[in-house]
Amino acid sequence: MTPPTTTPTTATATVVVPAVGPVTPPALHLMTYNVRRRMPHVLGTRHARADRWSSRLPALRLLLEAESPSVLGVQEALPDQSAQLAEALGERYASVGTGRDRDRGGERVELYVDTTRLRIVRHEAFWLSATPDVPGSRSYGNMIPRTAVHAELHDLVTGARVHAIVTHFDHLSARSRLRSAEQIRALADGLDGPTTVMGDFNATVGSPAHRELTRGRLVDSRDAADDRLDPGWGSFSNYGPPRVGGRRLDWLLVDPGAQVGRAGVGAVRPGGVAPSDHDPVHAVVTWAGGERPDDAERDAPEPGAADPGTVEHGAPRPGTPSPVTPRPQEP
Repeated sequence: MTPPTTTPTTATATVVVPAVGPVTPPALHLMTYNVRRRMPHVLGTRHARADRWSSRLPALRLLLEAESPSVLGVQEALPDQSAQLAEALGERYASVGTGRDRDRGGERVELYVDTTRLRIVRHEAFWLSATPDVPGSRSYGNMIPRTAVHAELHDLVTGARVHAIVTHFDHLSARSRLRSAEQIRALADGLDGPTTVMGDFNATVGSPAHRELTRGRLVDSRDAADDRLDPGWGSFSNYGPPRVGGRRLDWLLVDPGAQVGRAGVGAVRPGGVAPSDHDPVHAVVTWAGGERPDDAERDAPEPGAADPGTVEHGAPRPGTPSPVTPRPQEP
C-alpha cells in the first residue's frame, strides 16, 4: 500500500488525498494525532530539517483540511501550536484541553469536536496520578506530569451520547504506563454508552498497557474494523516512510458496541512533507442512536460550568491559563 500524498492541480495548489476524509452520518470519523512539540534545533541532527515546525505546519494544515475529522485527539502541542491548530481547523471546531504542568501550561492534550455534528455537554481534565485532581501531579514513576481529557458529546444526528477520552502516556516508565492504563480503564469501564479512548500511549500493541486497557470494555479499533487502512504500518515513522511491522504507539480504542467500518494508520504526506514524527490513527465508527437530538439543548451546561482544568484551546495566553467554557455552539 502506497501512502497517499498529493495530486498537483496548478503551479501553486495541490489536492491532498486523505486517508479517510469527511464521512456521511451516522458514521463518525475519529482521529488521534501526536503533532510533535516544537523543539529547539541542533544543526547536524538527523531529522533537524524535517522537524522544523515552520516546515511542518503548512503540511499539517493541508492534512487536517483534507481529513476533516468529527473528533480529533491531539497530543504534545505547545500553547502557540495549539492556537495555530485551532486556526487551521477553523470556527467549525470547538476544543477542550489542558497543559500538563502545575500551572496548566506546557505540552497540551486536547479534543477538537466538529460542532456541526457534535455538542460538548461536559468535560474534565485530570492527571495520571494518585491525585488526579491536582494539576501537575505525578506518582507512578514518571518524571514529568501526564494528563488526560474526557468529554461527553451529544451526537446531533443520532442523539447518542459519546464519551471521548484523549491521553498521552509516559515515554520512559513502563510502570507509569501500566498504572495510567489502569486509571483510564477504570474510568472507561464506569461510563455508560458509546466510548472511545485515543492517544499516544508510548507502548506497542500487546504491551502490558495495551492488555490492561483492552481487558475491560474497550477493543482496538484496528482489530474490530471491517477494513484496515494500512498493511500493518507502525504509527511512529520518525519523518520517514511508513513501515510494515513498525511500532504502533498510537491507538484508538472503542467499546464493543461500535461498528468500525475502517481503521488504521494514515500516512499522508502533503507535498511530500511528514507533518509529525508520528502518523495519525483513524477509525470510522457508527454507534446506535440514543436520546432525541433536541435533548442536547435541554442538557447543555450552564455558562461557567466547565471544569477549571479543561480550557478552551488557544483561549489563555501562554503561561496564563484561565478556566473558560468551550466556544458557543449552535443547536
